[in-house]
Amino acid sequence: MSSTHENEFAPDVVPPPGETLLETIEAIGMSQAELAERTGRPRKTINEIIKGKAAITPETALQLERVLGVPASFWNNYERSYREYLARKAENEQLSHHRDWLKNFPVRAMMKLGWIPESSDKIQQVRSLLRYFAIAAPEQWDAVWVKPVVAYRKARVFTSDSYVDSAWLRQGQILAQNVECRRFDEARFRDALVRTRALTRQPVSAWQCELQTICADAGVAVVLVPELPKLRACGATYWLGPSKAVIQLSLRYRTDDHFWFTFFHEAGHIMLHGRTETFVEGNGEHDAREDEANRFAAQTLIPERRFQTFLASGESLTKNGIAAFAAELGIAPGIVVGRLQKEGRIPYSHCNELKRKLEWMPTP
Repeated sequence: MSSTHENEFAPDVVPPPGETLLETIEAIGMSQAELAERTGRPRKTINEIIKGKAAITPETALQLERVLGVPASFWNNYERSYREYLARKAENEQLSHHRDWLKNFPVRAMMKLGWIPESSDKIQQVRSLLRYFAIAAPEQWDAVWVKPVVAYRKARVFTSDSYVDSAWLRQGQILAQNVECRRFDEARFRDALVRTRALTRQPVSAWQCELQTICADAGVAVVLVPELPKLRACGATYWLGPSKAVIQLSLRYRTDDHFWFTFFHEAGHIMLHGRTETFVEGNGEHDAREDEANRFAAQTLIPERRFQTFLASGESLTKNGIAAFAAELGIAPGIVVGRLQKEGRIPYSHCNELKRKLEWMPTP
């Protein structure tokens, strides 16, 4: 799960095209004054071009082609390369002042995951982060990311790190942009959730691709993004335009009960709430919409009436009873265990062997 970065060659030094121009006229025994006369350009202009103080314009390039026999495309390309070199040189100087900005991000972890290219050069790391976030300068990171990240729910126990959150969310955006989806259709997505519910009993190797395919057919891109150091999010919901929803998931807790509850919680945001909001789960606080999404997930996985009947049967305290109830519902037994633990029906230390540990599978 990585974004693609092309290797670029940027020479350390590009001499001004005027140096080559001077070598060319000297080789044929032509003076600057004669070149000026033959091209119809002022002597001062020719001298400034040779000294690198003035640019070779397309018009001048054509004149040099006629006088010297060197194609105009050569002079135009040379001039363009030189001006780009000067711009990069100035940019490097500017980016050198943003080295401290790097310290906010888990750069080493992002390199290890392949999200940005490996490099020990700090300026190149700054440049890679700018390309990663699709912004021109660190100041634009504030404008693009600070406002939405600050709006995310902050932790009661943990401190949410906006920089880490943004790096994780951006990777989800990159992956989701490459997921081909139908236009979002609420009825089709509701049907997809019924089909997805049955996947909870299968191992990751069986459901990972199927989950993404089922949801994409309903207009929802599901992306699995590894967690970063200090990341507290286990899931997020947002929209890429009005017709493509995204459910982004991590494996922060590594067990199927947390993973599937988070998935259906995010699905609840899609079904119940607007298309302009971004919701990030796992930071500890709740508002009315979070409670609504929680109820949606709980009801979808284990209908309340059936859950109460199960509790009344007395089988909720036995592993066999939990496994039988899960089979009756057609869901993974770990989900039932998670519900019982969350509501204080059994201790968090009980029945965990019924939960399935999740590990990342390579993306096909």
